[in-house]
Amino acid sequence: MRGERVNTFRRAAAGALAAGAVAAACLSAEGVHAQVGDYRQIKFPPVRPSNIPEPERHVMKNGLVVLLMEDRELPLVEVQARIRTGSRLEPAEKAGLASITGQVLRTGGAGRRTGDEIDDLLDARGARIETGIGIDSGTAFLSCLKGDFPEVLGIFADILRAPAFDEAKIKVARTQQMAAIARRNDDPMQIMFREGERLVYGADSPYARTTEYATINSVTRDDLKAFHARYFVPNRIYLGVVGDFDAKEMKKTLEAVFGDWPKGPEAKDPQAAYQKTPKPGIYRIAKTDMTQSDVIMGHLGIRQDNPDYFAAAVMNEVFSGSFAARLFSNIRSAKGLAYSVRGSLGANFDYPGSFTAWLTTKTETTATAIEALLEEIDALVKRPPTEEEMRRAKESILNSFVFNYDSRSKILGRQLTYEYFGYPPDFLTRYRQNVEKVTAADVARVAKTYVKKGDLAILVVGKTEGLDRPLESFGRVATIDITIPEPAGGEGKGAH
Repeated sequence: MRGERVNTFRRAAAGALAAGAVAAACLSAEGVHAQVGDYRQIKFPPVRPSNIPEPERHVMKNGLVVLLMEDRELPLVEVQARIRTGSRLEPAEKAGLASITGQVLRTGGAGRRTGDEIDDLLDARGARIETGIGIDSGTAFLSCLKGDFPEVLGIFADILRAPAFDEAKIKVARTQQMAAIARRNDDPMQIMFREGERLVYGADSPYARTTEYATINSVTRDDLKAFHARYFVPNRIYLGVVGDFDAKEMKKTLEAVFGDWPKGPEAKDPQAAYQKTPKPGIYRIAKTDMTQSDVIMGHLGIRQDNPDYFAAAVMNEVFSGSFAARLFSNIRSAKGLAYSVRGSLGANFDYPGSFTAWLTTKTETTATAIEALLEEIDALVKRPPTEEEMRRAKESILNSFVFNYDSRSKILGRQLTYEYFGYPPDFLTRYRQNVEKVTAADVARVAKTYVKKGDLAILVVGKTEGLDRPLESFGRVATIDITIPEPAGGEGKGAH
């Protein structure tokens, strides 16, 4: 019966959306009474100022931060959580611990229920609970019908507070990790991006670290329990709730479920290390089963709290934001040197992103394509964007900006991220006006300041023969070995 209720609701919602689309189309058709001969004659109304609602913020006595945003459009409730943890906090010799913890947190059972029992209960209610741990944070997600929220929230709380970490599910997660290691050298582009990060951040940095058979084999259930106990405490958790509820009542509900959770120790996490001094040069990974070369070049980038972040966003759009951007129009369209080509000055929230430019090209045009990419990087610094490039870049950014806040769920997710990383709550609101203020001179200054051709580490993945010119013509070439180390005892097989 409950499954039928969910399906009925979804059909009704789909019908309402379809009816709305038809009505909108009719309204649009009424306005199309004057034809123009040139698309440039079409007049568009000015974009209205952003009116982004802000969530209500509440902090429990145990330190758990709550953001609430009511949305009565549909009888649904969604919970998003950020946990102050991440793979950058796991020991290097146990790389993979955080990822396995994040997976088995959900699959391994919690409270009095097994993982399979939780699956069945959620499926019967059309509900979802997901968990995971990435580089800089853990995440948990809940979505269900309003009427099922109290029961599903209880399961969600058990998963966060009292996971069972079933040994059989740990084994499944470990096996999946092993399979991923065995396949990691199958895709040349995956190799290119992975090893490119290692060149930028340093092979020993958590931001570029890879799991190995030995590190996965070393992860035990006790490790998962200890990792959870250390980082999953209320004063390290940021909880966002959006949907059909009354904020006052929701605070009472959350207090009843999480309020008795003891506060954890106040401890500042160590800063994850990364390579501060660039190691420019030419690097090669030999892969003889390819008919093309995958090329990436990069160095450290910036953080999003950098005042130049907005000018960098415009620069990225000029450089590689669309088919009309410089990389695509010059290297792919005009010169025919790349199947695909991209580049940008990357920015993370609390550690630097990377400036990267990459392309895929025929083996026979490898050196020529590298030169073309270097020329475009040079031009980014030496040739400021034209008025037309600036107009097109800003329009592209601002016209797509609305999709950052076209639902209250997206808004809450953004605000939760800003809260987690300590950014001002109006960061999203100020984005548009900061982009609008960017000038061509700002873009030229940012390119000159943060794009350093002399710092680039250039990596080529592909054949060592058949190139239009030897890589040595660019300088001394260092070969990178990507052989997968086998664990003690010979379990698992390395591969190129």
